Amino acid sequence: MIAHRLLIGVFVMWGAASLIFLVVRAAPGDPATVLLGPDADRSQIASLRASLGLDRPLAAQYLGYLGDVCRLDFGESHWLGGPAMGAVLDRLPATVDLTVTATVIAVTVGLTLGVLAGGRPGGPLDRMVSACTIALQSFPTFWTGIMLVLVFALSLGLLPSSGTGTPQHLVLPAVTLSFPFIAIIARLTRTSLTETMRGGYVMTARAKGLTERQVLIGHALRNSLIPVVTVVGVQVGALVGGAVIVENVFAWPGLGSLVVGAVANRDYTVVQGATLLIAGIVVVLNLMADLLIAQLDPRIRTGAP
Repeated sequence: MIAHRLLIGVFVMWGAASLIFLVVRAAPGDPATVLLGPDADRSQIASLRASLGLDRPLAAQYLGYLGDVCRLDFGESHWLGGPAMGAVLDRLPATVDLTVTATVIAVTVGLTLGVLAGGRPGGPLDRMVSACTIALQSFPTFWTGIMLVLVFALSLGLLPSSGTGTPQHLVLPAVTLSFPFIAIIARLTRTSLTETMRGGYVMTARAKGLTERQVLIGHALRNSLIPVVTVVGVQVGALVGGAVIVENVFAWPGLGSLVVGAVANRDYTVVQGATLLIAGIVVVLNLMADLLIAQLDPRIRTGAP
């Protein structure tokens, strides 16, 4: 299973590399002109285009790019004046802090709401949780961030509105990023738990005289977590990509703000390096989710149908 997943990961990385190569080159504007400014003459622009390899045919650029990626050479950033991957790795810890914090919040709150709703489906708590999760998924992330800043930073003065440096700076961006994730986990946990509670082994546990709490925590919850773990593995990777908006709203110095600046300055190397790094993180997280599911579901370990 691991070998199969790794093989799929290689194709995913190749697809991501090819797609971002085509997308950044389809963007309007000449990178050499953007980097040198409107006052540059044609000879300067031509010289920079040659140094960037933009004067070669597209197929030659693509093959050279794939060769550089295979050698882990992501080129130099003419915008930042240094190795592109070095700039990406410098910003990665801030994005990791934001993503991990948002994930912890989302998993903790989402599982709690899902268990509360799924334990008594159709009840008042279930309806309230369903309404809250729909609202969390409906609000745009940038709007949620702005509202949190207006309430907790400007009106109440409890938390800083932007920047980094203290744990308090992390609260608003992490909560903003976690809101849609909370809704996804809560609704999936509720649905999975409701279906699991109808299983025959749950009825057997009840017939043995176990309390409803023992049945829920000891028997139903573990099986209900299998689809949740799968979604968490996918969504954590999506959080890294979704952090672009949140980081710009809160001026958080992570990969998101770096990519936005690189796109504005037509810095292909930084955009490509950051995208490939995010793709690699997604591949690793999905592999970890598959391994965790194998631990939760004995049918995968034993090969049983």
